Amino acid sequence: MRRLLVALPGQETLGRDIARQLGLDFELLDVHRFPDGESLVTLPGELSGADVAFLATLNNPDRLALPLRFASATARELGALRVGLIAPYLAYMRQDRRFEAGQAVSAPLFADFLSESFDWLVTADPHLHRISNLKDLFSIPTRKMSTAGTIARWITDHITDAFLVGPDEESRQWVEEVARLANCPWETLTKTRKGDLHVEVSLLETRPPELGTPVILDDIASSGRTLIRTIERLCDRGARPPVCIVIHAVFAGDACAEILAAGASRIVSTDSIPHPTNEIGLARLLSEATLKVMRKSGAA
Repeated sequence: MRRLLVALPGQETLGRDIARQLGLDFELLDVHRFPDGESLVTLPGELSGADVAFLATLNNPDRLALPLRFASATARELGALRVGLIAPYLAYMRQDRRFEAGQAVSAPLFADFLSESFDWLVTADPHLHRISNLKDLFSIPTRKMSTAGTIARWITDHITDAFLVGPDEESRQWVEEVARLANCPWETLTKTRKGDLHVEVSLLETRPPELGTPVILDDIASSGRTLIRTIERLCDRGARPPVCIVIHAVFAGDACAEILAAGASRIVSTDSIPHPTNEIGLARLLSEATLKVMRKSGAA
């Protein structure tokens, strides 16, 4: 039986690493964009009886959703037995309830879309808060891997006196576990969002100069406003220039440059989304999670 990993454009490096660790054939999905914006996907050769896994980080979900749907359906049409998705970054998880009248609750809608398209899903640290488990969203087998241990090892290897800071209560679930594994002090702040580009962050309670090098840890950096305000609050308390660690480096527009301009000494991210700040590799964790879910679904 042929076992194949097909990566979307831009995912070649991570895709080859995962395929090598799992002993899978590796191919790159051909995605052609017509001038009118429509997409044509082309899969590699004969897939009769094959188990196929697609690798697609979903930081640009509206652009990727239809090509992914076309690719999964075509794989089945060409004879694939099972079709799974490795999505290191899983989009559309923030809108898990209706905050204003008439709004779409997109988290379950997008989960239904992916469940209809694939037989299983692997992802890393999805942005779940009011929803406790992916099983509450998806009707297919899922595997959620935690990056905490990998991030803790990076901190231990690179920063001798780290003091972890979470920019809001939502970050506590990551900050507390990483701090425990790295054996370092930590604190979370309180954030009030007043718009897409306007947030307020509380002052740090402790005196950071006495606690070492501040390390701000957040799961997603998009506009960068939360990190920027946290850096400003640390500076207000006389802290050293902080290191910023981001699990999913979305970094819309000039966010990365603006975070550095605000006073960050360094920005480090995992490679869940390809970006120049990538220093923490997830291939091993994604491979382990993929093997488990493939075995559970009968694909390995």
